[in-house]
Parts: sequence; C-alpha cells; structure tokens
Amino acid sequence: MKKFVFASVLALAALSLVYAPALRAQDQPITIKDPAEYNAYQMATTQSDPKAKAAALESFLQTYPQSVVKQAVLNDLVDLYQTLGDPDKELSADTRLLQVDPNNLKAILYSVVVKKQQAQKSNDQQAADDAAALAHKGLTVPKPAATSDDEWKTLTAAAYPIFHSVTALDFVMKKDFKSAIDEYKAELMLYTADQTKGGPGLVDTLNLAEAYVNLNPKKPDAGDLKNAIWFYSRAWDYAPAAYKQLIEKKLDYWYNRYHGGLDGLDTIKTSAQATEFPAGEVQVAPAKTPAEKIADVIKNTPDLKTLALSDKELVLTYGSKDDADKMWAVLKDQQTPVPGVVIEATDSVIKVAVTDDAKQAKTPDFIVNMKTPLKEAEIPAAGFEYKLQPAAELDGTYDSFTQIPATDTTSASVQIVLREGFVQPEKKKAPVHKPAAAHHPAAH
Repeated sequence: MKKFVFASVLALAALSLVYAPALRAQDQPITIKDPAEYNAYQMATTQSDPKAKAAALESFLQTYPQSVVKQAVLNDLVDLYQTLGDPDKELSADTRLLQVDPNNLKAILYSVVVKKQQAQKSNDQQAADDAAALAHKGLTVPKPAATSDDEWKTLTAAAYPIFHSVTALDFVMKKDFKSAIDEYKAELMLYTADQTKGGPGLVDTLNLAEAYVNLNPKKPDAGDLKNAIWFYSRAWDYAPAAYKQLIEKKLDYWYNRYHGGLDGLDTIKTSAQATEFPAGEVQVAPAKTPAEKIADVIKNTPDLKTLALSDKELVLTYGSKDDADKMWAVLKDQQTPVPGVVIEATDSVIKVAVTDDAKQAKTPDFIVNMKTPLKEAEIPAAGFEYKLQPAAELDGTYDSFTQIPATDTTSASVQIVLREGFVQPEKKKAPVHKPAAAHHPAAH
C-alpha cells in the first residue's frame, strides 16, 4: 500500500496542537514531610527552562525514588518531554507513570502516539502491536473518580480516535484490511465533520480508501472499489493543494478501472465533499466486461479482416465463444505477418510475443511452426524483434488457437499457433552481436 507524505505531516502537526492542552492532569494537594525532599521538589518544579526543569525532576526521582509526589513528578515529565519533542524520553516517562498509575489515559495516549511513529518510521510490527494493545486498554479504562464528566468527555474525544487509528495501522501492517476498515470507520465516526477535513481525520480518510482497495491485492476489483472511490474523493476534496495531484492520480485510476471512463466522477467528488460517509451504496456503474467490449467491436466492424493484428488477438482472448469463433472463421488458414519479440526459437519453431502485455510478461502469444527448418545461422536470438514495415519479416498461416482463462494471479490470454512459417529472405540470417568499436584518443 503506497503511503502519502502529507499523511504523516498533517498528523504530526496536529499532535501538539490538539492533545497537550486537553490532557493536563488535575492538580492534587500533596504533603511532603521531609524538609530536604520538600526543598528539592520546590527547586525542581520552579525551574523556568523546560530542559532544566526536566533534568531537575529526573534528579529528584533518582534521589527520592519512593517519594509521595512520584506520580505528580512523572506526570510533569510526560508533559515536559512532549513539549520538548523528545519521544524517547517521553515514552520512558509514560512507561514509568503507567507503573504507578496503570489507567492514566494521558500516559497511554502519548505512549500510543510514540509507538505508532516508531512503527511507521521503521515498519516495526512489534511497535505497532504494542501501540494497538495500549490503544485497546485506553478504550476501556474507567473514568477517574476525581475527573468530571465534562473533563472526561474532553479527554476521550481527543484520545479515542487516535486509539482506533493506531489499531487500524496495526491491522494494515498485518494485511488484515477488513479489520482495518472497521477501525478507520470507528475513528472517523468520532470526529466532527470539520475534523475530517484536515489533520488526522483527513489522513485516515485517505487510509480508509487505501484499505478498501487492498481488500484483495491479487484481484483489486474484488475489493470494494466503490467505497474506495468515495473516500479517495473525500480526501481529494480537502487535501492541501500540493497533494491533490497525488490523490487524484489514484482516484482516476481506480474509478476508470471500475467504471471504464471518468464520466460521473465529478458528481461523486461533489457528494463526498458534503458528507464523510455515503448515504447508502455508492452509485458507480461498473465498466463493461471485456467480453461485452469485444461484442461491441464485432457488432461495429463490418469487415473483421480490417482489424489490426493486436485487436484480432484481443477478440480471441476476451470474446465469448461465439465472437471468438466468428473471428477465427475469418482468420483460419489465412496467412499473416507476425511482428513481435522472439521469446524462444529453434530451427523449426519460433515463439513470439506480439502484444504489449505479452512482451512485458516475456510470454509468447504466437507460436510459428516453420515450413522449412532454419539453418543454425538463421535461428533468431531471444529478444530479436521482427518488424512489420517496410515488409513483413516473419509470416505464417493461422492453424489453431487456445483461450487461457484468467486466474487469481494472471489475466486472460490466448495462444495462437501458425503453420507454414517462413522468414523473408533478407532476414534469414540471425542477428550477429558485434562488440562495440573501441574509442581511441584523437592524435594531437
């Protein structure tokens, strides 16, 4: 699954702006009986420079590891390291705070965010698993007695979407896209409409589209492309200008693949701009099947002999039995040129890739059985290309064809066998590969 750069940029930019102000712990009355400990605590907490304050608080904990203010000090350290942008020290403070306060929602959230960043940066599955486990815990921790309902609502409104997001990422890394979709949807439902137009909400709108596409990587059309199209459209609607083209390329590709053209896409973009989730099934008409397209070609071509060689092959490949038989009735026993790249050759058989797909796959779609065996010097090397112009170089007579149905990993294809093959006289000599001429320095 391809990642977009703007996703991490928007998510990280939102982190300090959204989470920190909402997740301050409540001040609690604390009594320190030891004067020396009290003075050390006062000295540490009154530091004005964040780095100096963090260092003083760490020193205080080393001196008084069982202090009655340990939880409060760790809570302050979590905030300080988050403000300073030091994820490693922040995670250390989070972990220590959770040891003394296992249900601390702020420490859980910050740990989840740091571990998510680690997982994304290095594709670390263990970090993703750890983040997801903490996220699951965060969704179930009870409201502290000292926290009001309004305060808890504010805290969970910031935390819960992130918990669903990191759980979705964990599923994506495990290629469990169905579960990832459920988590992304649960996350987006927790946001207001405006929150999905930027920041993490927009990022995961795009990630939701990607998850729909990847439901079945071997056969993308088996994925839910209509929903993917909707969420790509929504992401495109609100993406920063610098990233619209990246998203539009994906959107156009999958829409065209499903629909067979780009007509109607603007309507979906407009609808997706108005609401995060579609109202019912996304209305996109599927493209005609290859067989239906071939039927149109047969219907609209009065003389099938006029079709290009590659188009004739497409009819034999994707046409229904009746249409393929109509095409073959025109071709059978007719002589044809065979322009293409040699895949394999012997003195009696030349296997050639004619279509672009066959050339890319390096798989022969034409097998030419020679009328007369070639001499050794006349056998073409693999990779040699027969041309059509100015004169046909390799010819043969249509003899038989075999349709090869599509599988989970391959597209449909056809293998066409020709008999009585021959090579134009001027092309009978196999290509000779001469070494490049040596370059000598010019005389002075």
